[in-house]
Amino acid sequence: MVVDSYDFWLFDLDGTLVDAEWSYTRDVFDRVGDRLGRRFSDREAEILWHGLGGARNAQLVEWGIAPEDFWPAFHAEEDPQTRAEATFLHDDAADLVGRLDAPVGLVTHCQAFLTGPVLQHLDIRDWFDTVVCCTEELGWKPDPAPVRHAMRDLGVEEGSTGVLAGDGANDIGAAWNAGLDGIHVERHGPEHRGQCVLGDYRVGTFHDLIN
Repeated sequence: MVVDSYDFWLFDLDGTLVDAEWSYTRDVFDRVGDRLGRRFSDREAEILWHGLGGARNAQLVEWGIAPEDFWPAFHAEEDPQTRAEATFLHDDAADLVGRLDAPVGLVTHCQAFLTGPVLQHLDIRDWFDTVVCCTEELGWKPDPAPVRHAMRDLGVEEGSTGVLAGDGANDIGAAWNAGLDGIHVERHGPEHRGQCVLGDYRVGTFHDLIN
C-alpha cells in the first residue's frame, strides 16, 4: 500500500486535512471587501480561499488588487477562535494519518496565529512531529524551503523517501522541488478548479490510498 511506501510524510493543512465552513469564508471576504472598497463574488472568494487558480498573488494582480493591500486586510479580519470553531476535519484525512507509522509533518500557508488554534480545537496537534507555517522569510510553496525546513525538523536522513500531500498545484510543486513525491487530493474537481493538477498520485479522497 502507498501508506507503507515512504519513510516520512508531509501534509498541507487547509483544503487537504481540514476545511472551513463556507459561511465563515463568505463573511471574511465581505469584511475584507469593505476594507478594500471592493466586493468579492462567491467565485472570487472561493478561488482565493482554496487557491484554485494557483498562485494567489498572481491572481490578485490579475484582478487589479495589490497583494500588499490584500493580505494585511485579510489577516486583520481573521479571528483565530472563530476560524477554529468554523473548521472541520476531513474523515478520509483522519483515516490516512491514523494508519501512518512514520514521522509526519505539516507545511502550511496558514499563518501560525490561526494554525495553532485550529489544531488545538480539532485535537490533532499530536498528529504532527513538526508544524511549519510559511512566511515571507521562510518562503511560500512551491518554494521548497519550507518543505526542507520540515525535513530538518523531522531529522530526515539522506536517502530517505518522502511525500507531500496537498490539494493545490503549489503543494505538488513544493514536493517536486524538494525531491519528494507529490500526492494531489482533488476536493473540487478539475472542471470546477479550471485546471488539472498533476501529481505522482492523484486521488479524490485519501481513502483511495488506503483501499
